[in-house]
Amino acid sequence: MKFKDHFSGHAEQYAQFRPRYPESLFSYLALLAPARELACDCATGNGQAAVGLGAHFERVVATDASPQQIERAEPHPRVEYRVAPAENSGLPADSADLVTVAQALHWFDIPAFFAEARRVLRLGGVIAVWAYNLLGITPEVDALVSRFYFETTAPFWPPERVIVESGYRDLEFPFAKITPPLFEMSARWNLEQLLGYLRTWSATQKFIRARGFDPVGTLGAELCYVWQLAAAARVVRWPLSLLVGRKNRLAG
Repeated sequence: MKFKDHFSGHAEQYAQFRPRYPESLFSYLALLAPARELACDCATGNGQAAVGLGAHFERVVATDASPQQIERAEPHPRVEYRVAPAENSGLPADSADLVTVAQALHWFDIPAFFAEARRVLRLGGVIAVWAYNLLGITPEVDALVSRFYFETTAPFWPPERVIVESGYRDLEFPFAKITPPLFEMSARWNLEQLLGYLRTWSATQKFIRARGFDPVGTLGAELCYVWQLAAAARVVRWPLSLLVGRKNRLAG
């Protein structure tokens, strides 16, 4: 399966404007893992999840099929970055305590990736995949962002995006499922930061290439009216959809 590269062309903006995952998520996953020797973060992007895992695991191998993303990944003494597809990590069999995927599973050959995760995980090892969909700020801002998502950029989202929208509910998951608590990301952003984030959407980038102009500019003018003071920071929240399982003798 050919690597679907939606982010290499704007890897620098991706690293600058993508929100951070909560520390409580990594603490929770570390508690579930059978040991804390090795975690593997697949499609690591700029390394946000990998660095979070580095606080809890002796070693983290973080892979991404995009050399541009790896070049801009955040360094950490316990994280080793590699250019590799998620479906072929290069790790030895039965070696990892934890395998993670943050906001990327929908781009994979999912059956092939799950087979690779089963191969890499040791018995009792844990797999965790998560994603976030639309953000929440205020009803007025949310309505404009929703229109941008469902109308302006809608023709440019790939069909795989429906997996994120469904919160992974319909995926066949060949591991013993674990019911996780609820987690959310949050940040305090001004309007410029919000617009920078919206420009990192793969659909926004496709819109720009197809139409020859940046639709975020028009949205930004509309948002100014409801944001009031553009420099003012507002709380932004993204609920996480989290799928967690364990490799055991009966499942996975």
